[in-house]
Amino acid sequence: MRLEVLLPFQIFLQKDAVSRVVAETSTGSFGLLPHRLDCVAALVPGILSFETPDDGEVFVAIDEGVLVKTGPDVRVSVRRAMLGSSLAQLRSAVEHEFLTLDEQTSSQRAVMNKLETGFLTRFALIRHD
Repeated sequence: MRLEVLLPFQIFLQKDAVSRVVAETSTGSFGLLPHRLDCVAALVPGILSFETPDDGEVFVAIDEGVLVKTGPDVRVSVRRAMLGSSLAQLRSAVEHEFLTLDEQTSSQRAVMNKLETGFLTRFALIRHD
């Protein structure tokens, strides 16, 4: 199989000769082998693993996203991804990187909600005048 991990503004990873892929959904982990039927899956934040003859088993920390398998192509589109040399190293990096970003995103969403609420309130007042 050919695996691509896509981020919003770049191709994070491209690998050929992938013999298996394991990903996580809200209902649990599932695996893809080369002759599996085409499918689409919503991914949750976690670890995606894949195996190639040259690299062996490789782990990638991913944020939420979508996996699409069509024929021999597996495309994973996520907001963030990170390669690690070991699961322990990836866990530490994810806790630091992703959780910090999630806190920033929550703060940004709170500010946007306040702005939107203020805009909608003003818009409603203008329409009633």
